Amino acid sequence: MPKDPSTTDELLTTLASAAKALQGHTPVLRELGQLFADAGHELYLVGGSVRDALLERPLTDLDFTTDARPDQVQQVVRRWADGLWDTGIEFGTVGVGKGTDRLEITTFRADAYDRVTRNPEVRFGDSLDDDLVRRDFTVNAMAVRITPAGLGEFHDPLGGLAAIRDRVLDTPSTPEVSFGDDPLRMLRAARFVSQLGFDVAPRVREAMARMADELGRITVERVAAELDKMMLGADPVSGVDLMVQTGLGEVVLPEVGGMRMAIDEHHQHKDVYQHSLTVLQQAIDLESPGERDLVLRWAALLHDVGKPATRKHEGDGGVSFHHHEVVGAKMTRKRMRALKYSKQMVDDVSQLVYLHLRFHGYGDGKWTDSAVRRYVTDAGPLLERLHKLVRADCTTRNKRRAARLQASYDDLVNRITELAAKEDLQRVRPDLDGNEIMRILDIPAGPQVGKAWKYLKELRMDRGPLEHDEAVDELQKWWNAQQ
Repeated sequence: MPKDPSTTDELLTTLASAAKALQGHTPVLRELGQLFADAGHELYLVGGSVRDALLERPLTDLDFTTDARPDQVQQVVRRWADGLWDTGIEFGTVGVGKGTDRLEITTFRADAYDRVTRNPEVRFGDSLDDDLVRRDFTVNAMAVRITPAGLGEFHDPLGGLAAIRDRVLDTPSTPEVSFGDDPLRMLRAARFVSQLGFDVAPRVREAMARMADELGRITVERVAAELDKMMLGADPVSGVDLMVQTGLGEVVLPEVGGMRMAIDEHHQHKDVYQHSLTVLQQAIDLESPGERDLVLRWAALLHDVGKPATRKHEGDGGVSFHHHEVVGAKMTRKRMRALKYSKQMVDDVSQLVYLHLRFHGYGDGKWTDSAVRRYVTDAGPLLERLHKLVRADCTTRNKRRAARLQASYDDLVNRITELAAKEDLQRVRPDLDGNEIMRILDIPAGPQVGKAWKYLKELRMDRGPLEHDEAVDELQKWWNAQQ
């Protein structure tokens, strides 16, 4: 039972709600409970599965712990399971597929850590309580026994239910011990703040600030995975802010904290960091129902990272950030490559950062059709995301100015729609392909064909689609001028 138990009625009501959340998994739970009971082993639903059931959140995967060793687990479930995998077996985890359920069954653990890497010296334990105390946070240190009848007794030796009630993240042991064992848990705290809407206990926050440098022991792949989970949470703004305020950001994402700049005495510019958090939230607000767009969210957070490096105090007392979008795109690309993101992810986010400011040259709608084509072509498949990013980037408190900016962007979108009705803006190509160029100019494949193709594409951008004869005439004029 919890150290700080709720009333019996409250506890029963909470557990009844959790049981309802697990109702769709009842057949699997009963079958597993029977298999392990017949084999003489204990089985518990544990960790995030119990936490999410108590919070009545959707459950995708189910996590279990047991006194059975991994080879015994495999023997128990082999004939019952639709599939088995052993990628985590060195850490005591057996993966199981049953119908649409994905399960992980892990032997009780009593690990020790070397405090140099995050890799534990795996030791199997014999006690559920010993297993629970080694977990990251008390909200993840609860368990429910699984029996042939389904859900059995609830185990909460560390006050996880009270922590859920208070919406707070605390560690089972002291934060120094917990984070010293595995520094990634500090970043996981920021992730849970984003996903669950919880805050961290004061002692946890203090330990994170003291121990932030320990994150240097963690591989960048694991860091990036936690950052993405944080960014895809319901409230990534709070997760990012916790990360920055405690110094974790300085270790894993220093460019974000680097946007905290003192406001000049004339208040000519906003704090870039707070502005970026606002843009992130406004970009999220523009997502479609049920959508969580990782590329858009990263671009919104990083769109102004180039401002500190380009800040210049002008003679009239103002502040400028010339070409911050160019510098920011380079910084974004460098940081995301360091975190080993995929090439596509790096390209997409950095391109959005690069393009986010271009709209501000639209002014009162005086862009030529050529400029509109280039805007669409440069955005490519990112155009809808760019629309959302540009709209989210309007954070002025001046209602008239905000309305004017949004109306101006509406006008640009209408221009794009009108042009798209006349021509395929998503596939702007020269009016003649490479084969036609070689035939008309009577030249072999080579650099000259590429130059001619590029010229015709620029012409297509400027003037729109040309009739075939007109395109041939323009090609020949260009070719004659080259001789």
